[in-house]
Amino acid sequence: MQQQQQHHHAATTAASNGQQNGSTQAEGAEGDGAQAQNGVSEEECVSPKLNTVQQDMVRLIGQHLVELGLRKSADLLMSESGCRLDHPAAARFRHCVMEGEWAKADAALNELRTMLDDANSLKEMRFLLLEQKYLELLEGGQAMEALTCLRSQVTPLQHNMERVHQLSSLMFMSNPEDLRTAARWSGKGKESRKQLMDRLQHFLPPSIMLPPHRLETLILQAVEQQKTQCAYHNSYTDSQVLGSGGSLLTDHSCPRNAFPGTTIQVLSDHCDEVWIARFSPDGFKLATGSKDSTVIIWEVDPETLTVTRRFTLDGHSYGVVYLAWSPDSTKLIVCLQEEAAELMVWDTERGEQICKVSNSPDDSLTCAAWHKDSRRFVCGGMRGQFYQCDLNGQILDSWEGVRVQCLAIQNDGKTVLASDTHHRIRGYHFDEVQDHNIIQEDHSIMSFTLDLTGNYALLNVANQGVHLWDLRNRTLVRKFRGLTQGHYTIHSCFGGEYQNFIASGSEDNKVYIWHHKRELPVVTLSGHTRTVNCVTWNPVYPSMIASVSDDATVRIWGPAPQYRGTNSTRTQNGTSSTSNGRESESPTHAFLSNGAAV
Repeated sequence: MQQQQQHHHAATTAASNGQQNGSTQAEGAEGDGAQAQNGVSEEECVSPKLNTVQQDMVRLIGQHLVELGLRKSADLLMSESGCRLDHPAAARFRHCVMEGEWAKADAALNELRTMLDDANSLKEMRFLLLEQKYLELLEGGQAMEALTCLRSQVTPLQHNMERVHQLSSLMFMSNPEDLRTAARWSGKGKESRKQLMDRLQHFLPPSIMLPPHRLETLILQAVEQQKTQCAYHNSYTDSQVLGSGGSLLTDHSCPRNAFPGTTIQVLSDHCDEVWIARFSPDGFKLATGSKDSTVIIWEVDPETLTVTRRFTLDGHSYGVVYLAWSPDSTKLIVCLQEEAAELMVWDTERGEQICKVSNSPDDSLTCAAWHKDSRRFVCGGMRGQFYQCDLNGQILDSWEGVRVQCLAIQNDGKTVLASDTHHRIRGYHFDEVQDHNIIQEDHSIMSFTLDLTGNYALLNVANQGVHLWDLRNRTLVRKFRGLTQGHYTIHSCFGGEYQNFIASGSEDNKVYIWHHKRELPVVTLSGHTRTVNCVTWNPVYPSMIASVSDDATVRIWGPAPQYRGTNSTRTQNGTSSTSNGRESESPTHAFLSNGAAV
């Protein structure tokens, strides 16, 4: 007890003297020349009882305590351990920045110049300091002082002149709100200075000043690594991200029953083999096409992960072999068997036909893909037709002599990918009339699809199975094993959170699901009684899968009942929202004190 009181007294004394975590509140402490850190002299700052790793751990804990506002606890920890949080000069630098003492901050920065890993960093750090000073002067209505700062301090640095020109244009803004918006700046105060300090810290070696939020970053990296190794991770729920109990105290573990592997619905509305199925990009609709020449549009219920029949698109002359949703989820291209010389484009909101593409009785248009604008598309077939069309059914461009098996358009909006009868995928630029080889297989490519990034392609190859290709490096990444793939056209898909999973039908009547880093399936789904022709994964509700089969049924798969009704959706900016549309932060970041992320 007496020893604890002594430690407490030492910490209190250090705090009263302004000596916290390696710094004094003034520029330096006067006395016998010994610099004090956390109430401990320079000679005593490293305890002989702690090795390097232990000292680093103490510093990380101390930093986290400070970020939580527990500064006295951090001071006591540093005092008792004999460690220091930051180098004294770095601590003075931080203090001056947070207090807006720009001249003193510049002087402290000069002390640190010999400790920087890169000499060029000094100019960037000085520029960031002066930028903050300039903006604070402008916001405070001190236009002349701001102009002097810009002319005599910022401009002579001859650094980031594009930003300097932007800063000079702010001189004419009298409204502080407009100034903050134009400068992409949060305004004078603790928050913007803290953001500035976070940026400045990246230039300092960790031995001098710890990187921002280092402990939290390490924990997040550990969580991400555990998620990567989890075969069933497919959700943003607390229990699955942080551990089996929603806590960092247990290892991450996703229960098998939370993964989509349970039959929720068996739909028998089609009266013949079902060949194709596609969820709409917004996740709210499912389209299924059949040998019976009809397409059924289904409404998705995100809570129950079930579908209800909305309407049927009919009037097609042959069986439906391919479906393509427009990016805006309002239109659907319907491609028919090879014997048909036409394709249809439907308005899926009203159930009305928009147009028909029919150029010649000899045409065969068995596949299609949309441009990003949802107003143009490409289509083709095995008889050598390859067209670019609009919503009036007019052919805008054509490419002669290409026997097309499957189509996709890359994210650049220009490159059309087409698999052909030569076991390859080639890229075509209609505007520039150029083409080039991308992938070469040894067997027929029956179908292929791209992931959301456009960097990877998933191929169903005759007599081989499912192959994953990296389109950037044009290399085969992985061959997935287990399924039976002959010469039937089977459509596979990417799916799950961040599209970490691969799903495919099979001629042995099963659905196979792989983690994208594993060759063997993590889940095999049984239920269909004949060949499974297509599997589609809901792009918004990752716990929902649909499969279609020659047994004339559509099966909806999801988690076990106790794991339904808590689906989260992934938006394009990386946030998640619950199935009722309310946005929520990913639980991965829920425990952070200051928004740090990996």
